[in-house]
Amino acid sequence: MSDDRLKVAVLGGGSFGTALASIAADNGAQVHQWMRDAALADEINRDHRNSHYLPDYAINPAVTAATDMREVLAGAELVLVAIPSQAFRSVVRQARPWLSSEQILVSTTKGIQAEGFKLMSQILEEETGFPHIGVISGPNLASEVADKQLTATVIASDDPLTRTRVQSLLGCDYFRVYASNDRFGVELGGALKNIYAIAAGMAAALGMGENTRSMLMTRALAEMSRFAVHLGANPMTFLGLSGVGDLIVTCSSKLSRNYRVGYALGEGRTLDEAVEALGQVAEGVNTVHLVHDKSSEEGVYMPLAEGLYQVLFNQVPARDMAKLLMQGEQSSDVEFTLSREDVKAARRLED
Repeated sequence: MSDDRLKVAVLGGGSFGTALASIAADNGAQVHQWMRDAALADEINRDHRNSHYLPDYAINPAVTAATDMREVLAGAELVLVAIPSQAFRSVVRQARPWLSSEQILVSTTKGIQAEGFKLMSQILEEETGFPHIGVISGPNLASEVADKQLTATVIASDDPLTRTRVQSLLGCDYFRVYASNDRFGVELGGALKNIYAIAAGMAAALGMGENTRSMLMTRALAEMSRFAVHLGANPMTFLGLSGVGDLIVTCSSKLSRNYRVGYALGEGRTLDEAVEALGQVAEGVNTVHLVHDKSSEEGVYMPLAEGLYQVLFNQVPARDMAKLLMQGEQSSDVEFTLSREDVKAARRLED
């Protein structure tokens, strides 16, 4: 008897990849999940648990895990790549012999490669040259997705088939999938918001009030959209789930890894101590360094990113940097309605 279910492959054994694998299985797909850790693969197959990342989550028994890349990718219509950014390219290269141009390749990773300032979907394009490439991003704390709390995400792609197929394979009554054609903006928003989650965690640890945190998130949105639009993104993208939506959740929740790193820094710990205490990858730490260098190169004004860079890598105390940021330039609120240049020109006239 043949199995006519659509086949989905998930590369990565982390929390979000595991949650998406189970959602696809809940929707009737045949799901195979690849991971390096043979013991973890055995646990998923035997106990339907991922004790390292989602210990309390009952994974759909239809999800099968393996360490054999060829086995996992064979016949898959959709391939979800849920690999940390530092290892993303190497895993895609490992998978390349078993991929075909008919497959839909979707990154779920919110990070940036240092060399060339490349986003993950750009790596997928470079390594495969395939036409069906997309990005999933949004306010998607994996533990809440696993708890089946109502969540929305964005599938962004220039390719209509990629958008519609991902919506049908992953959309369900608690996980809503919305479409965008601004892949670059959606993906960059997902990477950039990690910077500001660190700042929000620091602010909370320093005892700053709700007004301060509201200001921080709003100015973060202005800063990340300014940077992204300079590089070619659509400013309207940042009004959606992958912009303001993802920014709100990652700057507000103690479940956010980047928030927790920032909180530890605000308590006075060193960066190494904060990362060690977390025990997982916090993509925002690397992103701060990359965005600081890129914004300096491009001449984009990013005072929050600059301040975080000084705290993370130049040992400037978090409280001192917060005071310096409050003495910075008072410019326009929404730059796409009133430019910073116009505000500066008006100030010169007054002087």
